[in-house]
Amino acid sequence: MKYRKLGRTGLDVSAICLGCMSYGEPDRGPHPWSLGEDDARPFFRQAIEAGINFFDTANTYSAGSSEEITGRALRDFADRDEIVLATKVFMPVEGTGPNRAGLSRKAIMSAIDASLRRLGTDYVDLYQIHRWDPLVPIEETLEALHDVVKAGKARYLGASSMWAWQFSKALHVADAHGWTRFVTMQNHYNLLNREEEREMLPLCADEGIGVIPWSPLARGRLTRDWDETTARSETDQFGRTLYPDSDRQIVDAVAEVAEARGVSRAQVALAWVMSNPVVDAPIVGATKPHHLADAVAAVDLDLTSDEIERLTAPYTPHEVAGF
Repeated sequence: MKYRKLGRTGLDVSAICLGCMSYGEPDRGPHPWSLGEDDARPFFRQAIEAGINFFDTANTYSAGSSEEITGRALRDFADRDEIVLATKVFMPVEGTGPNRAGLSRKAIMSAIDASLRRLGTDYVDLYQIHRWDPLVPIEETLEALHDVVKAGKARYLGASSMWAWQFSKALHVADAHGWTRFVTMQNHYNLLNREEEREMLPLCADEGIGVIPWSPLARGRLTRDWDETTARSETDQFGRTLYPDSDRQIVDAVAEVAEARGVSRAQVALAWVMSNPVVDAPIVGATKPHHLADAVAAVDLDLTSDEIERLTAPYTPHEVAGF
């Protein structure tokens, strides 16, 4: 496994981050395809044995059970001082009453304590806002997050999908007040959706922000034939909004490059994401052992300029979705 500094921080992370949305009780929350605890635990062990030290979850995944499963597995299999544990705040965990979601001071202070209880730890290494909250002044959000860090409940702060102008504003406001600034951006970036190349990725490069893309395999679309389905794809309502039929040509190109190289399609798609120097660690989900094996192998796969051209040539602009 290769390790790198996360953005401009001194934090060492593996070149692959294990995404833990795949692990949660199937009867809790909107992810019936997620793996329950007994089925999930081997993936944490496999990841740690492969040298992965970076794990990402969220309070909302499987109504909090993803954090519970992740926390217990890492307690049993990992050294807490060696791993980097990330979670998120914004979306509701359970219920729809007032103050159960969003980025108000009240919501953040309640959410961090609840996440720490579920994870079974005193602190998280990276605490991320899951989305931008248009109903709360960014000053209120940033000061509350700063206080979370100063209380020792989080080591670093990160953000996820939003417009580049919003992220730029958040960085400026934090700097102006001397508050803890965001050090990472978890955004939607893969061969099927490259819109972040226009503004967000150049902003992150200029500001020294670590980029940790979600869905680098396009929810598995890049790993199989276009018309092939899975249990997840058949129930993933959000995923159906992300990729139009015009993306089929890119999926075909991935298959051709993979066949010529004698490697899996997942390795090719991940290697392409990691070829962008602003990307620190794509977040990869795994529900089968070969998913992790492919991700680890992709770290050492260098694509040629001709292969990259073949993969990127069919791309057409997309309507931005996901936030």
